[in-house]
Amino acid sequence: METGFTKWIIVVTVVLCCLLELIDTSIVNVALTQMMGNLSATQQEVTWVIASYGIANVIVIPMTGFLAEQFGRRNYYFVSVVIFTLASMACGQSTNIWELVAFRFIQGIGGGALMATSQAILIDTFPPKQLPIGQALFGMGVIIGPTIGPTLGGYIVDSNLGWPWIFYVNVPVGILAAIFTLTFIRDPERIKNAIPRPLREIDWMGIGLLILGVGSLQLVLEQGESEDWFESTYINTFVLLAAIGVIGFVWRELTARQPIVDLRVLGRSRNLAVGAVLSFVLGFGMFASVFIFPIFTQRILGFSAAQTGLMLLPGALASGFMMPVIGRSLQAGVPQKFMIPLGFGIFFIFTFWMAQIISPNAGPDDFFWPLMVRGLGMGLIFLPITTMSLAGLKGKDAGQAAGLTGMIRQLGGSFGVAIVGTYLERSIAQNRVSPLAHISLYDANTVQRIQAFTQNFLAHGFPLEQARKQAYYALEGILMKQVSIITYSQVFTMIGAFFVVCLPLVLLIKRVKITGKVSMDAH
Repeated sequence: METGFTKWIIVVTVVLCCLLELIDTSIVNVALTQMMGNLSATQQEVTWVIASYGIANVIVIPMTGFLAEQFGRRNYYFVSVVIFTLASMACGQSTNIWELVAFRFIQGIGGGALMATSQAILIDTFPPKQLPIGQALFGMGVIIGPTIGPTLGGYIVDSNLGWPWIFYVNVPVGILAAIFTLTFIRDPERIKNAIPRPLREIDWMGIGLLILGVGSLQLVLEQGESEDWFESTYINTFVLLAAIGVIGFVWRELTARQPIVDLRVLGRSRNLAVGAVLSFVLGFGMFASVFIFPIFTQRILGFSAAQTGLMLLPGALASGFMMPVIGRSLQAGVPQKFMIPLGFGIFFIFTFWMAQIISPNAGPDDFFWPLMVRGLGMGLIFLPITTMSLAGLKGKDAGQAAGLTGMIRQLGGSFGVAIVGTYLERSIAQNRVSPLAHISLYDANTVQRIQAFTQNFLAHGFPLEQARKQAYYALEGILMKQVSIITYSQVFTMIGAFFVVCLPLVLLIKRVKITGKVSMDAH
């Protein structure tokens, strides 16, 4: 266990790395339009900038335990930071869309290692009694990262620096993190003395099935909506590959003598198994709510990306600052079994509140307190789930558990974004049908509204025929705005209902006291 100054420098290092990785999951979203123009890319092509990063992430994360043990944790962490940093520079230098997609995939390979390996480093840095504080500081990065991504990206795009700078900002932080890694992070004795597996003993089949199954699943979730889901042969093919890969991967990892990902650890710890499911729920709510809110504020209310990011920032900061308080509470003996339901309840209040206040006239002040409530709920969910999942595990099991929960949280976020995006697009079309029954040229109110719009456009110099067309367009715009608001309200209600349905899982948690001197030399 590290002590004093070194311990806190290690915390700063891993939090910086986690921020880098998570900011890049969302920072590119606000620059896609600019990329399309500069790189002559279509809407379909530019979505691969996001998809390639997510696919690489979700493939690498579960393998981090094995890779850290095979090459040494510090070496693997350092190389991952370097790969991420160099790939960030290369992304900014890209001259066409497919160069950018390729470098984003490489960036995702480096970034995917940072999350799970950071958790293993913290487990080894802090004694069990102090681990909730270390995990709390780690949680600050996890919660704040996806939220400040759009804010930072919005400022970069709005300031006319150009989209490459959303990648260049990673470079100085990556260099600093690499220096700190080499200087302060040390491998535990178990890894120092470990003999790497010979190449012939590595679970190559497990690696192949993991890439096929999880990679195909992530691709389906990222590209399904744009390809019209199961109406597409392309998507159906990858659904089949995902099913074959995932089933084959689970079978292989449960039967292999030295699996690349030891799924048997789920059977050795009931709390880890429950924590894995709750991590999926956490990822679903965290990423889906951050995904849907900017779409609403920018499409319906007309806010800029920077304005939207600023609205999200106070809640994320509140969640981050709450983390040490929650960590202290866990350290003092407050059971995770009590905190998690409280967090679920608070998050449900956020979704219910948002469903009620959404309107065409809503402004930043209307969203301030609901988003603060979201931040509090996320803090009360993330840290108890993380500490509960890893409590009592040591050595290789702790590293495997960190990788598994990280992958499942990422998949939960992908499922959340995919489901919410699909529901949003299809429900807007369905919800449009009902109001149309009340809009007719034989309806006096409709005729009166069209005449008022026509007179307004005539007053602004439009010819009569053009004024009438513009009047119909204006009426259609009002209709779609009202329909969209109803649909966004339904989406927030749906997210909250999902949390309520999953709440009984908390009853399966077994209380583990955070005390004692447990050996946790995880890789």
